[in-house]
Amino acid sequence: MDRFDLTGTVAAVIGGTGVLGGALAQGLGEAGAVVAVLGRSAERGAARVAALEAAGVRATFVAVDATDPASLEAARRETEERLGPVTVLVNAPGVNSSTPFFEIGLEEWHAILDANLTSVFLACQVFGGSMVANGLGGSIINLSSASSGPPLSKVATYSVSKAGLNNLTQYLARELAPHGIRVNAIAPGFFPAEQNRRLLSEERVAAILGHTPAGRLGEPDELVGTTVWLASARASGFVTGAIVRVDGGFTAMTI
Repeated sequence: MDRFDLTGTVAAVIGGTGVLGGALAQGLGEAGAVVAVLGRSAERGAARVAALEAAGVRATFVAVDATDPASLEAARRETEERLGPVTVLVNAPGVNSSTPFFEIGLEEWHAILDANLTSVFLACQVFGGSMVANGLGGSIINLSSASSGPPLSKVATYSVSKAGLNNLTQYLARELAPHGIRVNAIAPGFFPAEQNRRLLSEERVAAILGHTPAGRLGEPDELVGTTVWLASARASGFVTGAIVRVDGGFTAMTI
């Protein structure tokens, strides 16, 4: 089990104030990492840090607008001043919408792409650049989606953003490998997180479960094992450019 021990690791979780990002922050902390929870909401960030500290984890909240390069750079500096060099970065953004395709306006299109894809691009530049500079290697873990391909119905812009995130992940795996930095993505199936609760009608849930061999929705804690594995160089040192599906078999099944 020492392979999964993250003691001495500094992990920054962007979106750590959300349901899934919060679970990943908690899991990394319980595996031994020191954790920076990054997000917009100070109230929710304080609650997550309190939960981490109650579990004996050293943690801090850092406010950030992940779509703003200057805000990300300030958050990186603040994180590293408080905790030390970041060697694990988790990008866990999630904004969704069920607007019919012909009704999607440019404002919504750009808002979702900015939140789900541009933010990851920027975070990988800012934190990834620091990882390269400090020469310690590291792991970048991006949160993708089962809708990254083939796309799901009713969530066009979201699906495009997550498909782009997969491509960015694979590009960066090649770009950063010479620096000892691994870049992977986790593609969850259906988890009752904030951004999709309003989309999961009774009819849609029934369709999802009928297409999921596991026969149920996922629980946020069920993403933790994969995250800790990808964060640990001892456990997954030869894994980079991977899109790891944690979806109860959803994408393995056809009609």
